[in-house]
Amino acid sequence: MKDFNYWKKRYENEQLEEFNSDSVGLLWLKTKSISRKELVAEFVEQNNLSLNETTLAKQFEELFDLLCNSVEFSHKILNVYIQAKSEEQVAQTDTKQLVSELYKLKNFDWGGDYRNSLDKYLISRYVKVLNSYDTLLSKFETEINVAVQGYVLNSWYNHWSSILIEFIFKSHSLVLPTVGQIKSVDFFVNSIPFDLKVTYLPAEYIKFKRKEKGLPVELTFLKTQATKANIPFDKKAKDSDIYHEITERMKDRNDDFCNSVLTTLRNEKLQILKDAQNNPKILATWLYENQGEMRFGSENRLFLVLVDSEDFNNSWKLKRNLDLLKPVITSYLDNFQNKKMDDLKINFQYSGKAQTFSSLADVIFVVK
Repeated sequence: MKDFNYWKKRYENEQLEEFNSDSVGLLWLKTKSISRKELVAEFVEQNNLSLNETTLAKQFEELFDLLCNSVEFSHKILNVYIQAKSEEQVAQTDTKQLVSELYKLKNFDWGGDYRNSLDKYLISRYVKVLNSYDTLLSKFETEINVAVQGYVLNSWYNHWSSILIEFIFKSHSLVLPTVGQIKSVDFFVNSIPFDLKVTYLPAEYIKFKRKEKGLPVELTFLKTQATKANIPFDKKAKDSDIYHEITERMKDRNDDFCNSVLTTLRNEKLQILKDAQNNPKILATWLYENQGEMRFGSENRLFLVLVDSEDFNNSWKLKRNLDLLKPVITSYLDNFQNKKMDDLKINFQYSGKAQTFSSLADVIFVVK
């Protein structure tokens, strides 16, 4: 039997594929998910086990070795314990109040063009660029405070809405949660470890598919049509601001030409969405290959893709719409056992890494 260090090495090196089909590897992950001092102590007491080690790292190894003496039985007692702890956690959360708090966020604006790190953004944009103390101070009033506030508010919204979404998954009979946070695994679906990623149909993916279809860049198309319609716009503004100004001006103009332009763009997006729904593997592969470098991972993933088909920019609001989310997620899980593992297998490459990665992944679309 492969020992504790074998699975530890596989996990730390992100060689996670073997965990999908090995009962002992799965046992290692479940044991890791309860590897917190108080959880280990409680689990051991409840199941009349005895540990000699005192440090958490050593207790993790000793407990795993003990559980390996009867793998099937150990899965059963771990499942019972983990499920009970998860239900405790859910019961401690006032879901209705949390949803109400999330509805207080009126605008979803990061306040900067960083992708992964506010720290990196502030250093590269201000610390290493500005050599004037007074100029740097002035940026706090006009830019830095806005960036920090936007980052904190959006991160808060994403964190708590993701917890609510995880609760939906974890309440399903086919799902076994993880109790403590464990890197690369949020829960097990039918004994397969998955990391949940809540996202939208990425603007860069839309750009990529438009190019593939021979369509012009959205902003280029909008600028051309705005010129034809004699709609002025600030040519020196940021691309996102230009896009916003032109589309808003066209909505306000509300004539046949402007409405036709906006309808064309929307229909093209909806076709890209439909193509992704018909062949989700393409989108899943793209999401793996275009993930941020700082958060790179090759673990199994369930991508929950939220789309407001009337206004793609408002898709963020769907993260708190439990009435919409719950039926779609529940239906997906109800039918999960009908899926073939080959249909979930994704092979992808990542810039700067030589190997080809293999994962299990799927996409759940929630479209309003």
